[in-house]
Amino acid sequence: MRSIHIKTTAKRRSVLAGLAGSVVLAAMPLASAHAQDGLGTADNPVEIRVMANEAFANSWQTALVPEFNKVFPHVRVTFDGVPYTELLAKMMLDSTSPDPDYDVLLVDDPWVPQLAEIGALVDLKGEEISALTDEDYDWDDFNAAPLAAGEWNGIQYAVPVRSNLLLRFYNRSLYEQAGLPEPTPAQTWDEFFSDAEKLVRDTNGDGKDDVWAVDTYFVRESLTPTIWQSILNAHGGQLLDESGAPAFANETGAKSLEIHKRLLDYAPPGGLGHGFSESLQAFRQGLVANLFNWGSVYKSTAVDPKSTTLTVEEVGLQVLPVGSAQAGTHRGIWIAGISSKTEHLEAAWAFIQWLTSKEGESINATLVGSFPARKSTLGGEPAEPWLGPVYETLQNAYEVAADGGMWRIRSPKSDAAQQILADEIARGLAGQASAEEALNTAAEKIKKVLK
Repeated sequence: MRSIHIKTTAKRRSVLAGLAGSVVLAAMPLASAHAQDGLGTADNPVEIRVMANEAFANSWQTALVPEFNKVFPHVRVTFDGVPYTELLAKMMLDSTSPDPDYDVLLVDDPWVPQLAEIGALVDLKGEEISALTDEDYDWDDFNAAPLAAGEWNGIQYAVPVRSNLLLRFYNRSLYEQAGLPEPTPAQTWDEFFSDAEKLVRDTNGDGKDDVWAVDTYFVRESLTPTIWQSILNAHGGQLLDESGAPAFANETGAKSLEIHKRLLDYAPPGGLGHGFSESLQAFRQGLVANLFNWGSVYKSTAVDPKSTTLTVEEVGLQVLPVGSAQAGTHRGIWIAGISSKTEHLEAAWAFIQWLTSKEGESINATLVGSFPARKSTLGGEPAEPWLGPVYETLQNAYEVAADGGMWRIRSPKSDAAQQILADEIARGLAGQASAEEALNTAAEKIKKVLK
C-alpha cells in the first residue's frame, strides 16, 4: 500500500498521485477539504468534460476513468469523442465561446501554438497550478521531445498523455519466409529496398503476388507528409531554417520524396489510396512485411486477438531506416491542457496529473496501450511483458526525434502549412508533379502562410 503526500496551500489541498487500487492518504480528514477545494464530495461531486479524438475517447472513458475514480471518487469525468478532422476547429470554437463546455482539451502535437495564441490554455507551471501540484510529480522525468510538444513561447500549456511516434512495424514471419534476416535499427534505406525486392512474393503459386514489402501513408491527407519528413530528417534536412523560412525545397527534400514515392513499387495494389486505416489493416492481416505507422497501434496490432491476426512473437518494432544522417521517426504527441475558462481548475488538474504521473502512465500503457513519456517509466519494469521491447524502442525513438527535430511546423499557422504539404506531397507521389516542382510550390505557399 502506498501513501500519497498531500500538497496543501491556504486555499487548496490536493491529492494528485496514486496507483489504482488500495490507497492510504497521509492526511485522512480531507473529505471536507475536497468540497472546499474543488474535488467534490459524495453528495456534491465535481463534473469535468474532456474533448478528445474519437479514435480513443471511448476506450479511455471505459478503461481509465474507473481507475482514476479509485483515487478521486468524487470527480466525474466525461469524454466526448470528436472526429480528428473536426477536432481542432471544435476546440477553437469552444475556447472562444462565452459559455464553453469543456474543462480539459486533448490536443494534437502541432495545435498548441494556435490554442495558446487565443488564450485557450492554462499555464501548467504557473503559480496557480504549481500550488496544486504534488511534490513527487517531477517535471524533469519527462523525455524532452514529448514534453516540448506542450510548450509554446516558453510556457508549458499541456503535458503528454498519449505519446506517439512514427515507427516501423515488421512481420518476422514474412522475413523468415523470404529467407531474409530480421531488420535492425541500423538498416539503411538502400538495405531496406534490397530486402523489399525479395519480400514481394506469390505465396500460393497462382502467378500473382499476394504479400508485399511495405504499406504506409500515400493518400492526400495531413499526416502523409510525416513519412516524407521522417526521411528528410533522416538525411539531415529540416522543414524550416533558423529564420523560420522553408528549407526543404532542395536536393535533400526531392531525394526524400522520391524515396517515399518508391515505396509504392513494393506496396499492395491501390497503395496510392492508402492511409492510416488501409495500411494498418494490410499489416494486421499479414499481407505486408513492413508498416510505417504510429506506434500507439502496437497493442491492437500485436497483442489483441480481437483486432489482429498477428502475435507478439511475429511483430517487431523499431525506428524507420537510416538515412545519411541518422535513423528516422516523427513525433506525434497527444497532450492534455486545461481550458482557461474552466470553473473546475483543481478537478481538471487532478485528472491530468493523475494520468501523467508515474503510476497513471503505467496504468494507461497497460490498459489501453498508450505510450509513456517519462524516462523512469520507460526504464523501469513494465507491467506487461510485451511492453519491454516497446519501451526500449520508444526511448531510442524519443532521442532520435529530439536529435533530428522530427516534428511538424510549430506555429499558430501550422495547420495551414501542413495542409499545403499534404496537397503537394500528394501531387508528387501521384506523379502529377516532379518532386522538385511539388516542393518548390509547397515552399512558396508556406512562406506566405507563415508571414
